[in-house]
Amino acid sequence: MSHPEIVSREQWRAAREELLRKEEAVRRAREVLGEARRRLPMVEVDAEYVFEGGDGKATLLDLFEGRSQLVVHHFMFAPEWETGCPCCSAFLDQVGHLAHLRARNTSFAAVSRAPFTRILPFKARMGWVVPWYSASCSSSHGDFNLDFGATVESDGGLVERPGVSCFLRDRDRVFHTYSAYDDGLDGLGTLAGLLDLTLLGRSPAGSDRLRLHDEYDY
Repeated sequence: MSHPEIVSREQWRAAREELLRKEEAVRRAREVLGEARRRLPMVEVDAEYVFEGGDGKATLLDLFEGRSQLVVHHFMFAPEWETGCPCCSAFLDQVGHLAHLRARNTSFAAVSRAPFTRILPFKARMGWVVPWYSASCSSSHGDFNLDFGATVESDGGLVERPGVSCFLRDRDRVFHTYSAYDDGLDGLGTLAGLLDLTLLGRSPAGSDRLRLHDEYDY
């Protein structure tokens, strides 16, 4: 890789200002895209999915933990794999402390097709404390990862793909609002990036004011 041209400080400032105008155009376009994303129609989830987590069996409604929004990370971990996907692991490493999401009325959970007995030791190895559920439990209404596009049929088999899906809760009703996969996850993992995917955006609780993660009252 060749190094950039060496210039004077004045030349650098001029070049930086030109680039800044392009960056601001991208930010404005991202804001417009975010508004369009929040206007995306939603669909009610009628299937009675069953997951297995640290507290036993759980429904999709349980994954909200009483909050209004839920972001699900479709973590690539097939039932026959010994460990989870390195790329998905790097993504989960970036998520950080969940207090900031929870203070904005949003829960986060990872979901994989691997059995929970295989997820648990890998989660401990990685030092993660985020809620992580196995979708390997039988369901009378379909397979969660297949239904939401994180597992696809290919050449007679099943192929995993990384993804994020967002859901909204209205009392006991659950709605699917958004999903992104593969390259659509680039740049995600931060608080703002995840909230921008949700229906209520960055301030579902009415405030974007950040606090130390042990100072939230929620």
